[in-house]
Amino acid sequence: MAGILFIISAPSGSGKSTLVNEVRRLVEGLEFSISYTTRDPRGSEQNHVEYHFITKAAFEAMIANDEFLEHATVFGDNYYGTARSALVQAHERGHDLLLDIDVQGALQVMVKVPEAGSIFILPPNPDVLEKRLRHRSQAENVTDEAVIQKRLRQARRELEQIGKYRYALVNDDLEEAVSEMRAVVLCARGSATEEEIALAARCETSARSAKLLAALRSFGVEV
Repeated sequence: MAGILFIISAPSGSGKSTLVNEVRRLVEGLEFSISYTTRDPRGSEQNHVEYHFITKAAFEAMIANDEFLEHATVFGDNYYGTARSALVQAHERGHDLLLDIDVQGALQVMVKVPEAGSIFILPPNPDVLEKRLRHRSQAENVTDEAVIQKRLRQARRELEQIGKYRYALVNDDLEEAVSEMRAVVLCARGSATEEEIALAARCETSARSAKLLAALRSFGVEV
């Protein structure tokens, strides 16, 4: 069954990219959508690999032409968006599509594509997030303390929206999180085993697992 859309959201520093890459290595036919952005490349980022880096004028022209499935302004500075063509092209290739988007964009897509599978990836607690975020910031040559604190505050605001996602994965153990995300994908495809169906069910936000509730409470978020 090709053409399934998966929405993936996570605070910066949650280990989302590593998790998604591992799942794609294990599950065939998962295509990763490359978003458009007006921000400058960071660290070793390459155009058309991590993002399509374009000018603000070019981005606004795409908005005017209704070329985006979703778009948003992040941190009040830069545009990010997913082109409608990404989903069409993935379907034509017989693939499912993973959208790596923030909460603003995810909520837009949930309205436009209500059948999409929505997955929120979160760290186990604020200390782990801050450690990962500082490590990532050093790798991207972004060491401004104000930027780091801004991202931490943004993470808590994003976590407050987690109930709008069908699934939530606490990324405290990579191998376990990979198994959970793989189970979610296979369930959506209708090819999961009974064990995988049960695993995916435990990851539903409505299940309110002890691990999820503990992670949210560590951030001061109640579901």
